[in-house]
Amino acid sequence: MSNVTRKHTALPKAQILIEALPWLTRHRGKTVVVKFGGNAMIDAELKAAFAQDIVFLHHAGLKPVVVHGGGPQISAALDRHGIVSEFKAGLRVTTEDAMDVVRMVLAGQVQRELVGLLNEHGPLAVGLTGEDAHTITATKHQPTIDGQLVDIGRVGEITAIDTGAIEALLADGRIPVVSSIARSQDDGHVYNVNADTAAAALAAALGAETLMVLTDVEGLYEDWPNSDEVISRLTASQLEKLLPELASGMVPKMEGCLHAVRNGVTTARVIDGRVQHSILLEIFTDEGIGTMVVPDDEEAGDAA
Repeated sequence: MSNVTRKHTALPKAQILIEALPWLTRHRGKTVVVKFGGNAMIDAELKAAFAQDIVFLHHAGLKPVVVHGGGPQISAALDRHGIVSEFKAGLRVTTEDAMDVVRMVLAGQVQRELVGLLNEHGPLAVGLTGEDAHTITATKHQPTIDGQLVDIGRVGEITAIDTGAIEALLADGRIPVVSSIARSQDDGHVYNVNADTAAAALAAALGAETLMVLTDVEGLYEDWPNSDEVISRLTASQLEKLLPELASGMVPKMEGCLHAVRNGVTTARVIDGRVQHSILLEIFTDEGIGTMVVPDDEEAGDAA
């Protein structure tokens, strides 16, 4: 009897593994940039599941690169230092004092914790910031609000990416974990850069197969708030038309996806980071679970 029972429990597991086979074949050797953020960064179980997923991708022959910000952690640390968090045009106003805290939290706390979780599975993860080896270079970003340029401090606009250090780590079988801080192009300071934007810029520069952005929603909604239908797939041009209507928090994520697929990344996806193992579900199953953005010409190819 026990043999029969064993066969029955083993078979579904085998079927699940076999379903992943074509995806394993397709993605093997490909670079995948994953933006880590939202609830997945705060909830202990989700953090552990995220680390397992990234290590699984690594062992499945993909080359994951993790990029992270740390909004909630930065806000908490600024509070502790008595610095008020202020946002303009959806971006954190970053004074010199605040920048010191941002750098400390991203590179010294959030990145370290993530590197630690990944390295519970082996000597895999190496942390760096955009400052290291000129990985991310930025210049001062001044958003326009009501027709006026506004000074929001040490917030950077990315001007250059140097992938040398990341590619060396990938070639060595490591998992790079990148904090979204940039070196300055012109004044010797460092800049706080939006992590969604940084992930997209790195995905394009690395020629990644996929950019995945973890969010706290199921994906891009068809007609929010009237409906919670998620758009499962759209082209770059379709996304561009939707951008002006999006909620402010989704804008950098979707602009990042648009930038990625317009600059050589095969697919960009926003996925629900509140779902355990959402990364594996998205990469290794037929259904997928988020919103996938594809280049315009891909739709034409499908139609043909």
